[in-house]
Amino acid sequence: MLNTSLRTSNTRWHAPLVDRETRTSLTNGAGLTCWLTGLSGSGKSSVAVELEQQLIASGKPAYLLDGDNLRQGLNGDLGFSAEDRSENVRRVAHVARLFADAGFVSVVPLISPYKQTRDFARQLHNEADLAFVEVFIDTPLEVCESRDPKGLYKKARSGEIQGMTGLDAPYEAPEKPDYVYAPEDGTAKEVAAKLLESLTTLFV
Repeated sequence: MLNTSLRTSNTRWHAPLVDRETRTSLTNGAGLTCWLTGLSGSGKSSVAVELEQQLIASGKPAYLLDGDNLRQGLNGDLGFSAEDRSENVRRVAHVARLFADAGFVSVVPLISPYKQTRDFARQLHNEADLAFVEVFIDTPLEVCESRDPKGLYKKARSGEIQGMTGLDAPYEAPEKPDYVYAPEDGTAKEVAAKLLESLTTLFV
């Protein structure tokens, strides 16, 4: 499902003259990736937006790699088949790693329904000695469907679209996420504050 062997021929990795230690001296500590996964309507994007804002306010450079935003450009050629969803995650994982290497916190809210692709993203960071934090926004399907911010569940129920994660396409919930948050854990702003407190220990 996930093609991790993609390589362009006749290229080589060019090592920069600026090392990671120099970069992190300018970014208030090491970078990392905070990967939020959950169903559509779970609230992961709302938490991510709040988290980015709170990180910046605290003095830590951060960048929101929103899935919908990336599909406006970098991933605009991808659909929602299992293969395209996996490729979407593969590309975003590489971009997130670059931001983290630069000393930023990459905040990544993606449905990312498959365990294999999320494991790939973590492995990519582990190999680069960069922290990767998986956050499961554990909102029940019935709650997500009642919110339906994009109207996707309604379209899926009426047969207008197929392959809706949680309905006729699978969602493999994380087995051992670093953090889990449910609706009863507070508002998006409150959950983001809890996350920020946990992430701060990883910046040093």
